[in-house]
Amino acid sequence: MRGLKILLAFVALVIAMPEPATGRQPAPDPAKAPAAKLAKELTSEQTADPANGPAAEPAPQPAPEPAKAASAQEPATISDIVDKIIRQEQAEVQMLRQYSPLVETYIQNLRADKQLGEVPNGDKYFLGRANLANGIELEPLERATSVKHKLFGGWGDFFSTQYVPEGFLQMIYVDAYGFDRSHYKIEYVRREFLGEVRCLVFDVDPVRKDDKGRFVGRIWVEDQDYHIVRFNGAYGGSSLISNYFNFDSWRTNTGKNLWLPSFIYSEEGNAKDPKTKNLGFKAFRAQTRLWGYNLGQSGEEQELSKVLIESRLPVRDQTQSADDYSPYQSERSWGRQAEDNVMDRLEREGLLAPHGDVDKVLETVVANLEVTNNLDIEPEVRCRVMMTSTLESFSVGHTIVLSRGLVDVLPDEASLAAILAHELGHVVLGHRMDTQFGFLNRVRFDEKETFRHFYFGRTPQEEQAAKQKGMELLKNSPYNDQPGSSQLFLQALKSRSKEIPNLISPHLGDRVATSWAIASAVFSVRPVDAKTTSNSNAISALPLGGRIKVDPWNDQLHLLKAKPSGDLPETERMPFQITPIMFYLTRKAGEDLSIEVVGAVPPPAADNGDTKR
Repeated sequence: MRGLKILLAFVALVIAMPEPATGRQPAPDPAKAPAAKLAKELTSEQTADPANGPAAEPAPQPAPEPAKAASAQEPATISDIVDKIIRQEQAEVQMLRQYSPLVETYIQNLRADKQLGEVPNGDKYFLGRANLANGIELEPLERATSVKHKLFGGWGDFFSTQYVPEGFLQMIYVDAYGFDRSHYKIEYVRREFLGEVRCLVFDVDPVRKDDKGRFVGRIWVEDQDYHIVRFNGAYGGSSLISNYFNFDSWRTNTGKNLWLPSFIYSEEGNAKDPKTKNLGFKAFRAQTRLWGYNLGQSGEEQELSKVLIESRLPVRDQTQSADDYSPYQSERSWGRQAEDNVMDRLEREGLLAPHGDVDKVLETVVANLEVTNNLDIEPEVRCRVMMTSTLESFSVGHTIVLSRGLVDVLPDEASLAAILAHELGHVVLGHRMDTQFGFLNRVRFDEKETFRHFYFGRTPQEEQAAKQKGMELLKNSPYNDQPGSSQLFLQALKSRSKEIPNLISPHLGDRVATSWAIASAVFSVRPVDAKTTSNSNAISALPLGGRIKVDPWNDQLHLLKAKPSGDLPETERMPFQITPIMFYLTRKAGEDLSIEVVGAVPPPAADNGDTKR
């Protein structure tokens, strides 16, 4: 009987098996190959996740109606996805109209060097606020026109046959006025990860080759809501005789369904290329940064979210403690109020980053200097970071301010300590600030007047006194045994100062070269460690963007977490130079801050065959 059951089970299994195919599978249609490739990838994404392993078996569901079942199993086509990308990009252009971020463009002309490859040979700098509600429009943050500010490169000086600020701002859009099927061919290439964000990669070309100013290049599209997160190419094709430059434009995720333009890298020409020289074109590299999309809002929202509990009856201290302010304490309190008013104003304008992780690192170094010198400073010394790329440092009362660009290029902690020791010298010596800023009306002025209204440079006498005090602080600190990198930084800064005058021109404080006189004086009294000077791999200064990344939404600064670069040849060290930046993209959860992309999107503006420059 048991043998009969086994036989019956075997017969049932054979009957249930499908019949083998007797013919060949039809050859794939070459025209449908990209669509089939993408459909296969999208289908595989739904069944397995490389990071999380195979997808769990779905729970049994009621059988759907035949028409609905067929529709549910049909994968998305390239045509459907391209339509979603176009709608999302058109919505992105409309959404950005509500913002007025700060825009900073820094350009370095390049020349050929036999040992170092390409090195800076002059620079340009621009800082302004975008008015995206009016399209591609920039308002400069002008500074005073006195002699000490001439190197800034004012609004009029910035314009030339090569560089137009709006031209770099335009690079936040693929096409602000005509990104649609009637103007562009969009072809799927592959799937690729940018950091943690899975993207679909497409090549984009104008439908008509003679259509001037249209984007030619490649786009990366995140595969959840189909936002373009990166695009790389040029408008109308780039050449040394055209008005368009190559660029690589990035958007970062700052909230749910919100991707904001944050960084643009541009490069044109090669200083060692004979063709570039023959045409008289100056090879250059440029970076454009955007931030300040949500100025003044994040701090206010955080403050309102605090829970404060107040007793119904006042709490009285029964001890005979001293609760009143002495005249000295009142003076300190008033100075602190002036500091706070200045810092608050700069932060609200987007020129100063909110207090965060980078400030804490600087304050730790200051604490090391204070402890080893037995200093007890009241009120406590604070550190803040300016958002700009220019290299500068200054103190406002008991608040030390360093620019983001300066922190970016410093090679190590000992070099940072030398800068901070000089500014701490001003604090210890009691060098005053203008305490009239304690009156709130003194910090109420038009944004364009900021650099004229605020200036925190010191007199030569104060600088000399702070230099001597800084020498004392460094000699007693743990950084006294690490002079090598500081001297290398000073030497590199001096050797490059003529080629990067705008980078070392301060907005609000003193030139870094002035502060670095302290490092030269301290470390020249004894020889530098032979290991440091003989080390051919020692880094004198980092390229711009070497340490800090910026959240363009709330202006928070974070230290980069990059892998060690290993031994670098001299041509790759590039002190104070512009380099491309490759973002490790991530997604942020939170409230959906973007506009909803549903239904029809308003048609683009009338096309005249070109875009605004």
